[in-house]
Amino acid sequence: MSENQTSIPTFDKLYVGGEWVQPSGTGRIEVISPSTEEVISSVPEPTNADIDAAVSAATAAHDGGEWRRMEPAERGAAIGRIADAIEARIPEYAEIFASEIGAPVPVGTAFHQMGVAIFRDFARMHEDVQFEESRSAGGVDTRIYREPVGVVAGIIPWNGPVAAAAFKLGPALAAGCTAVIKPAPEGPLTAYMLAEAVHTAGLPEGVVSILPAGREAGEHLVTHPDVNKIAFTGSTAAGKRIMSLASDRIARVTLELGGKSAAIIGEDVDPAGVLPTLLPAGLGHSGQVCAAITRVLVPRSRQDEWIAAFAAGASSIQVGDPFDEKTMLGPLAMQRQRDRVEGYLAIAREEGATVAAGGGRPQGLAKGWYVEPTILANVDNKMRVAQEEIFGPVICLISYDTIDDAISLANDSPYGLSGAVYTNDAATAQRVVREVRTGQLFVNSAGVCVTQPFGGFKQSGMGREGGLEGINAYLETKMAQFA
Repeated sequence: MSENQTSIPTFDKLYVGGEWVQPSGTGRIEVISPSTEEVISSVPEPTNADIDAAVSAATAAHDGGEWRRMEPAERGAAIGRIADAIEARIPEYAEIFASEIGAPVPVGTAFHQMGVAIFRDFARMHEDVQFEESRSAGGVDTRIYREPVGVVAGIIPWNGPVAAAAFKLGPALAAGCTAVIKPAPEGPLTAYMLAEAVHTAGLPEGVVSILPAGREAGEHLVTHPDVNKIAFTGSTAAGKRIMSLASDRIARVTLELGGKSAAIIGEDVDPAGVLPTLLPAGLGHSGQVCAAITRVLVPRSRQDEWIAAFAAGASSIQVGDPFDEKTMLGPLAMQRQRDRVEGYLAIAREEGATVAAGGGRPQGLAKGWYVEPTILANVDNKMRVAQEEIFGPVICLISYDTIDDAISLANDSPYGLSGAVYTNDAATAQRVVREVRTGQLFVNSAGVCVTQPFGGFKQSGMGREGGLEGINAYLETKMAQFA
């Protein structure tokens, strides 16, 4: 068993308005290792008074401060400094992420490289945004102004705090907004390391606060009358709650929610060209990714071949210590996640699905919240395991008869976040791209593109993160005419 070479930090102050301050309360949030089930650190638990102080600082910085009045290129340079500060410490981020969330070090490295890429993209976004535009309307001098929406509340999950924060903080800062970021309490250490990066970048006072906290603090933040926009990544159930609360004052919302994404496998492809990208897309990070492709639609005529291929591929994945170089899959992030996954595996068996690989806890790992990478075969798309987000290392194989059938099955879901199609026929690929209702779709590959619009159809959310679409969500449009 390898060990973390980076010492585990313990934080005693809160990052409010660009300063490290004493918390108003005495509560602490314990950080529990998913590998050892032991407490490895703690951070202060913010109170509602601390949330209020952060929003007050953001409001003052937005209304009377220099940030939104800066040249967009100056703001971009500051965002670039945040990216630089993260990039300089990626190995440390990856090891701390492995300790607090259980992701293998290479996975943590990739997640933080993703965060850097997002920040860098928004650092240069001012080159593409027209913050002021002249138009002619009936011979009258007309101008369009795109102004920051105001104070942003960013609520982010535990499965990738830095990358998820970058999707909100990057465009908010590029637009000239101020922000209060509330990471989940289960992954606070890398979130506080992000606060250190923001501090290093030297933003003006009040512009950014980062406060890991639980749901009660999140609800207080969402309902704060001075918060103009809420950007949330998390479960569909929580997104519905946030949308409801925001409606009282018509606060702007961007919601990146759950998924049950499907891949359509054409009749004309072989497993060797599919498994190297599709297995990681479904099982990577122990399936704890909203865009994970967890429904795989295979041609019925080759069903047995595909079941055998996926079962062999999943069985070859080494599960274990996230610091071991041979490990491909670490533990689930918390005990309740493992309980949830095991509950769904029991449901799958009750509903008549067949466990082709995995289906339990790996041998030899007495401690840690581990679940084997699992392939479920003979799944009907109406089963709960095919309709509900499991958020664990479970792929459902579903058979289809025709491409029409496959497209119908892919769309027969309350979600629509990501997806893929594997085929050598360009016409089939184009048809799937046009007819499957999902926010991102990959042809002969699978993954996530973070510099282009990312978001979902249906109950996978509303709005987009990344690209021009991402920054537009943080801008209000004003028209002025000069007679």
